[in-house]
Amino acid sequence: MARDESDDRRVARRDFLMMSAGIIAAMSLGGMTGATISQAADVTFPEGKCGDQKEKNVLVTYASKYGSTGGVADAIGKELCARGMNADVVLIKNAVNIGSYQGVVVGSPVYMGKWMSEAADFVKENRDILRRVPVAYFLVCMTLSQPTDKKRAEVLAYMDPILEAVPEIKPVGMGTFAGALHYGNLSWLNKKILKSKGTPEGDFRDWNAIRAWARGPVYAKLIQ
Repeated sequence: MARDESDDRRVARRDFLMMSAGIIAAMSLGGMTGATISQAADVTFPEGKCGDQKEKNVLVTYASKYGSTGGVADAIGKELCARGMNADVVLIKNAVNIGSYQGVVVGSPVYMGKWMSEAADFVKENRDILRRVPVAYFLVCMTLSQPTDKKRAEVLAYMDPILEAVPEIKPVGMGTFAGALHYGNLSWLNKKILKSKGTPEGDFRDWNAIRAWARGPVYAKLIQ
């Protein structure tokens, strides 16, 4: 039986509706926000232990959204182990038995000009323990993708609210590092905001600088 024009129109309408439903579903799952699997970078949050010493256990704990800060924390932990310490690298939400460590390193990316709230809360909630041991802070910020003295001073000021909120903790070091940014991991809105600011995409972490910070004055203070 021959198909008439009304049949063709019904098929075209059905195909259009199916395509529209697929687009709506993709949008609801983030597929239209730039966070598609094909565009997004792998997001991992490294945790682990290293070192075989009987003492000088150090906790390297961090907050992170997309894994960039986790990579920095992991590099710091491995460098401390290479210097003869035991290091546990742990997401802040998984950090326990804080009092069992002889030193603590706390890090977070910077969002909206400040540490993530979970990192700030960790310091505040554990202030009585942390004030008794050497503590170092570090932050990861895309402002440092093109580091200058002015930008370093700017991002270092992001730590002022923590220093003021918990003045009894005197950090033995404060590291400031560039991070990594992949637009494919972001929502449409966040991507638009960062692009409007001219924030570059890519991995700007300086591994030599990160390791040098870990084995420098921070290591010397933690091992005392």
